[in-house]
Formats: sequence, structure tokens, C-alpha cells
Amino acid sequence: MMMTDITAPRTPPGSAPHRLAAVVATLFSGAIFGFFYAWICSTMWGLDAADPRVAIAAMQAMNNSVRNAVFAPAFFGTPAMLVLAALLCLRAQQRRAAGAFGAAALVYGIGGLGLTMAVNVPMNEALAGVAVPASEAEAQAIWQAWSPDWQAWNILRTLASGVTLALSALGLLALR
Repeated sequence: MMMTDITAPRTPPGSAPHRLAAVVATLFSGAIFGFFYAWICSTMWGLDAADPRVAIAAMQAMNNSVRNAVFAPAFFGTPAMLVLAALLCLRAQQRRAAGAFGAAALVYGIGGLGLTMAVNVPMNEALAGVAVPASEAEAQAIWQAWSPDWQAWNILRTLASGVTLALSALGLLALR
């Protein structure tokens, strides 16, 4: 004869709030990692190959357009979803998963969101204040003074976001 615990909640498998939060946090982590990664492997290479006057104007336009309701949830919502997943996993006594999501929140908070706000955004704002020169040589000097540094910092935030995604995946795998 099998004994059942009548006090245990009867939640259908996969429908618990911590599982949903874990999946959403992982999706957000993947979205922001993909966003930063795309800058590395296509956008900046394309701009570096373009006429520097075009590159400056294009980067100014992209930085101006990125502040939108489609991008904001992934950029600002990722740490919130990771913390929520960690807390709900902890509440569900999924300590390993909670630890992975908590670590992911810390890594993204510092290396993704924090680095972007402290370094990339001020660099973007400085470039936004530059009038695109008529001279290709002047534009090249401006672009060469700006692009390599911006790209180096972008690589760091991309790596942090990749670690965030990996930790989120580990959190999902740790769910029982």
C-alpha cells in the first residue's frame, strides 16, 4: 500500500511558477546575449568596412533607435527575471537552480547592464554629440578613436552575457 501526502500541493509537472520564471529568465538571457553578440560578428565589422562618415552616422542612428519597448525588456528585465527565478526556485527548495539563477543575475548585473551603463552608453553619448565631418580623413580619425575601444568593452559585456546564459541553462538543468 502506497502512502500519499495529502498536504503536498498537486501541481501538474512543468506548471510551477519557478519553472515558468526559469524559462523566461533563460529566454531573456539568450535575447540579450544574442543582441550583444550580433554587434561583435556583423554590425561592427560592417561599420568598420564602411566609409567612416557612414559608420558614424549609422552608429548614431542605431544608438538612438535602441531605446525602445522591444529592447528594454531584455536589457532591463533580464536581471529582474533572473532574481525572480532564483527566489522562486529557492522557495520551491530548488537550491542548485536558485544558485545558478542568482549567479547569473549577479554576472549580468555587473558585466552586462552595469558595464553598458558605465562605459558603452557614455561612449555612445559622446559619439552622438559628434557632427559627421565632410572630410573622410577626419571621420576616419574619429571612428578609429572610438570604435576599437567600444568594441573591446562590447566583447566583455558579450562574454558576461554568455556566462549569464550558460548559468541560466544550468539553472534549468538543475530543476527537478
